Amino acid sequence: MTTPLLLSSHNAHKLAEFRRIVGEALPGATVDAYDGPEPVENGVTFEANALIKARAAVEHDGRPAFADDSGIAVDVLGGAPGIFSARWGGSQASDVFNRRLLLEQLADVPDEHRRATFVCAIALVVPDAQGGPAREHTVVGRWPGVLLREERGTGGFGYDPVFQPQGERRSAAELTAKEKNGLSHRARAFRALVPILREEFGAGA
Repeated sequence: MTTPLLLSSHNAHKLAEFRRIVGEALPGATVDAYDGPEPVENGVTFEANALIKARAAVEHDGRPAFADDSGIAVDVLGGAPGIFSARWGGSQASDVFNRRLLLEQLADVPDEHRRATFVCAIALVVPDAQGGPAREHTVVGRWPGVLLREERGTGGFGYDPVFQPQGERRSAAELTAKEKNGLSHRARAFRALVPILREEFGAGA
């Protein structure tokens, strides 16, 4: 791609992770950081919130933009924290506080009922060069696993230290960046987006 994709996020961890994922999936493609205001994320699904953020970036900057909305869905909690993952701790919300709160809430839940899934929705918004309606696309990636009983590992961010991916003995925070980039919900969602990017921007995108 000759024009860098704009990632609508102020999260430095996500920016670094997406730059690695995009670089591996589309060699030569680059990702710029969004420097505009944070939109109000009042959608009720991951897809809706991703679209809100991507639209805001296009309105602010004018270039094609993508955004993700992601979180962890715990089966025994009916899919919560879900879209509220980053705000699970309320006024005290932080990665550390959110993880500890979730583990406390599931302290008495047996191992066989601790299934959880990381979910990532990515929205791509491409403004029309002729001034017509923007083209909008959404894709979703899911990374199944279980919730551990204590934090393990120092890598990653968010709920990574308490999430053990399906088929793994390590937590997501114990994986290398390269391993995580190949397995994560964001990587799975972006792989689903690649054919759309190639259709929008050409085979060499």
